[in-house]
Amino acid sequence: MASRLAISRLEFHAIVAKSALMLLRRPAVLLSALFLVLAGLGGALVAQMESGERGILPIDSSGTLEITGIKVDVGGKDADTARYAGWRIAQRQGFKALWAQTTKRPINQAPNLTDSVLDGLVSSIVVENEQIGPNRYIATLGVLFDRARSAELLGVAGEIRRSAPMLLIPVMVSGGTATGVELRNPWQRAWAQFRTSQSPIDYVRVSGLGVDPLLVNAAQSRRPGRGWWRNVLDLYGAANILVAEVRLDRLYPGGPAKAQFVGRFGPDGAILGSFELVARNSNDLPRMMSEGVQKMDQLFVQAHSAGLVRGDPDLIIQPPPPEVVELVEEAGPAIALPAPTVVQVLVIERGDANAVAQSVAQIRGLAGVVWVTQAALPNGNANLSVNFRGDAASLGSALSSRGWAVTNRGGVLYVTRGAAPGIAPAPSPAQP
Repeated sequence: MASRLAISRLEFHAIVAKSALMLLRRPAVLLSALFLVLAGLGGALVAQMESGERGILPIDSSGTLEITGIKVDVGGKDADTARYAGWRIAQRQGFKALWAQTTKRPINQAPNLTDSVLDGLVSSIVVENEQIGPNRYIATLGVLFDRARSAELLGVAGEIRRSAPMLLIPVMVSGGTATGVELRNPWQRAWAQFRTSQSPIDYVRVSGLGVDPLLVNAAQSRRPGRGWWRNVLDLYGAANILVAEVRLDRLYPGGPAKAQFVGRFGPDGAILGSFELVARNSNDLPRMMSEGVQKMDQLFVQAHSAGLVRGDPDLIIQPPPPEVVELVEEAGPAIALPAPTVVQVLVIERGDANAVAQSVAQIRGLAGVVWVTQAALPNGNANLSVNFRGDAASLGSALSSRGWAVTNRGGVLYVTRGAAPGIAPAPSPAQP
């Protein structure tokens, strides 16, 4: 059997060598084979990308309150009993720690709740690290409390004041390569698992699915163009940008790692602050990333309290102003004005030229007078042609109301300013 297997292997290697020699002798065949290999690799790469190498959905934490890092070490008659007892202890310690955190008071002043009450408040237990023995349980746990049920006991019944929506871009630099949401990485996973319900920052977290790797990635986070960011922020419903960057340096693969975290704000990448953390090995890397997320959130919260993290009106696409509808009031019926007529007026001032000029000026200022033409008479009086909106009787009434003595003779008005009654008017002038 061994000899047959050895012979078959020799035959196989001979066939492979002969095929390679034929490909070298025929360049066209070699080129076709190369194309087939590249096509296969491309298909494998596409299949790998479509098989879930991208995208981590953020955890919806709007209805929970979280406390982490609770260490328990408890024994029991068997493994299940010890584990159940450890979870009970984690509930009690978690509520006291969360109460002290939210109320800013010492933990020894926290109320002691019974296990039955805590069972109604706790939403779930998060296992960060655990070691289970035959009769002992050692673990680091996190506890999620239902926000609606425990809000009054924790003093967070009211709504907290939150910032404008901020688009969060996690960037991880490892081995000289900057990665955002293009591929899954520990930094993106830590932000996806971060519960934002207790943070004043209103984070808009991307999952890395769909068009996220094209629009929000490590290269785009350094783009300063506000026109581009205006369209991206409008797509995600955000008012500004927060970039959480971590630079990871490993001592050797799988060994200790040192990370430098930097928080940036806005399209210009203004640095808000930085800090450093250390991981003992690769297994301790998730713990370091989770702690880095919490410290980065505190950095953003401090900048928000100082007024640095805020929405930018230049990055928000303003809706068009509403159309102003002018209300046109309906006009009443038009008042028909009388047609203008030319009335001949003879002004008698007994040869006083100044008095004639004053009389003519007063006649020009009467209501309804359109224009006045004047012709001088030999005796110093004035013969006027008055274009008046009305007839001769109306013009005579207007002159009489102003204190003139008016006599109408055949449609010609003889007027005298301040004349006493009984003065005979001058004879009618000849028609021009």
